[in-house]
Amino acid sequence: MGGRGVLLTSNLPQLQNLIKRDPAAYKEEFLQQWNHYDSIRQIFQINPNEQAQHFRELVSFISQVAQCYPKETKDFPSHLSTLLLENYGTLTPDTRKTLVQNLVMLRNKDVITSIELLKSLFPLLPRTTSSTLRAFIRKTILSDIRTANLRSKNHKLNRAVQAMLFTMVERGMDAEVVGDKGKLRSAGPTSDKTANNGEDAMWAVILTKELWRKGIWTDAKPVSIVALGCFHPVMKVQSASIHFFLGSDDEKEDSDDEEDEGPDVRALHHRREVNKKRRGGDKKLQKQLNAAKKKKYNKNTPTTPNFPALQLLNDPQTFAEKLYDNLSRFDKRFSLEHKILIMQLLSRVMGAHKLCVLSFYTYIVKYLAYHQLRVPSILVALAQSVHDLTPPDALTPVVQKLAAEFVHPGVGSEVIAAGINSIREVCRRQPWAMEEDLLGDLVEYRRSRDKAVTAAARGLLQLYREVNPGMLKRRERGKDASIGMSKGGQPLPFGHSADAAVDIEGLMLLEDHLQKLREEETSGADSDGEDNEAAAWEGWDSEGWINVDSEGDDNVEVSDSEDERESAPKPPEKELETDLNPNRISTLATTKILTPADFALLNDLRIKAATKAIESGGGSKAKRKLATLEANKKAMQSGPSDGTFISENDILGPRKKAKADYAERIASIEKGREGREKYGSLKGKKNKETPSSSTNREKARNKPIMMILSSGAVRGKKKASLREKQQKLRAHIERGKKSYH
Repeated sequence: MGGRGVLLTSNLPQLQNLIKRDPAAYKEEFLQQWNHYDSIRQIFQINPNEQAQHFRELVSFISQVAQCYPKETKDFPSHLSTLLLENYGTLTPDTRKTLVQNLVMLRNKDVITSIELLKSLFPLLPRTTSSTLRAFIRKTILSDIRTANLRSKNHKLNRAVQAMLFTMVERGMDAEVVGDKGKLRSAGPTSDKTANNGEDAMWAVILTKELWRKGIWTDAKPVSIVALGCFHPVMKVQSASIHFFLGSDDEKEDSDDEEDEGPDVRALHHRREVNKKRRGGDKKLQKQLNAAKKKKYNKNTPTTPNFPALQLLNDPQTFAEKLYDNLSRFDKRFSLEHKILIMQLLSRVMGAHKLCVLSFYTYIVKYLAYHQLRVPSILVALAQSVHDLTPPDALTPVVQKLAAEFVHPGVGSEVIAAGINSIREVCRRQPWAMEEDLLGDLVEYRRSRDKAVTAAARGLLQLYREVNPGMLKRRERGKDASIGMSKGGQPLPFGHSADAAVDIEGLMLLEDHLQKLREEETSGADSDGEDNEAAAWEGWDSEGWINVDSEGDDNVEVSDSEDERESAPKPPEKELETDLNPNRISTLATTKILTPADFALLNDLRIKAATKAIESGGGSKAKRKLATLEANKKAMQSGPSDGTFISENDILGPRKKAKADYAERIASIEKGREGREKYGSLKGKKNKETPSSSTNREKARNKPIMMILSSGAVRGKKKASLREKQQKLRAHIERGKKSYH
């Protein structure tokens, strides 16, 4: 027995294997190792460098068999967590990695919960300097939260993790805003360097963005965490949080998918042809090809959240006011790039929620100049912030400033086009911001020789023909607008709304369609014989109860005989009733909750009705209605953000040819060289083993003789003194002697 104990003490992997087979028989040996671990741990806390290798082996051994002795090892996870959190700076990199890996192993064996593991891992992210360990911790956190929310939402874990992330963001909120303009000023020495640099908040924002992007968190809580990061005093935290709401593509580096693009398919096939043919080679190759194909498919498939992050903001008015306060207070400290980011986010929040932050328009006026850097982005932010509830009095000075700075003969055609397009986008959202005299002057630019200016002026003219033709001159209104004005049609002034909505437009089409489907199902069930009566009732039970109105039994008909069934009202008569009373109000919205699928079906029915009206002799009004319905359907299919936000191309308008950047020029050059190898020179690197150009001596051989005679080297030889000529001759003789030995 003593010999066995000595053998097992020196061979921990063998003891680990035996304990997993029979824990009760080897409990004494485990307790001996546990006591040894306890004594080594106390020594290790005093001097971490002493017996570090043996300590790591004991920790790995106990982690492997901890589930076999839960009572004896109940304090073991807390030992590892305390060592990591309190003595992280004194531990060696190998010890840190071993402790983290064993904590993750304990979680995989269900010895500790996810919350206990994450409480130990979250503080390590900003403190670790090892990229490998940091990537491992990050991947562990994300995979653990994803696994916990795989089948159903783990609200308890999510609340605990979100509370930790909130704490990480709030930790440095009371610091001074340094800014990123010019040379960074230090905020003074502090005891907690990570809090001063915003590393905790940065990691909280990165993890929240990643969990949102993967669709694990889709509610308002993660949006609140990132919204808090928009007001953090550290600039990189602010920038990362703002990019989350803007949906910028340049934030892809925050993704935890840090592996390469996937295996090269051509390289896999080549490797299979070259390597030795084995039995499992084809299966292995096919498995790798399937993995590469799946990864490529998943990469091309966009993962859209349930709701845009801007729509889930809590109290967007306060959020917008705090954003503007941040922008105006620290205007001298922020760089232009960062100020434009804040402007874009503020304008999108104002446009999405129809908010009024009137001070923003007085602030942005000073940036409205054609020589201002990044002025297209500023114009986009201005146009996005306007909506139909914005007071025209606040926008009229902005429109006048745009016209004075951008639209005059002293600037180029691109500047004029950008100015008119900006005014058009502002007036599209609030038409009453335009003055009648200014509108007449801008419309005159439609006679310009430049295509972009002409298109911008015509767009502005067409806009006011639709929204307020009374502001145009009589000859500029067009036929349809003049006819509408003659009939008494006038736009509503600002602050006035149309009559209250009584019904959803076209809802009776959906009601009649559903009623027709119900009658077809009922007639199909009634046409079966008595032998299929049970099957008919079964189908009626599964579908019929869903569509019965809840107002009463007026629409429910119960018949026991064929005579009563024949006396039932027929669908064509109901269609005649609908045609005779087109102004009836549908009650479907009061008896059924309409889903997005119902609204899509309603739009299709309205398109069919408009098409039928055109075929039956409808005029231009029916054609315009059909075009509007088809445009709405296309906008619904493309996504909610396409029609909501505008881009710089909408402001700049059509251009003859945009100036290519460096990458585009290089790509064009490489494309022009394709297939022209036979016309290239055969000198230099093309006929050599190693790629290189020709030497200067080779180039000098082909120079014209007159260039050689007038060169400095030849003229220097002619003017050389006797002493210089002797030195050169002596050096030449010495080199010749050395070359023969």
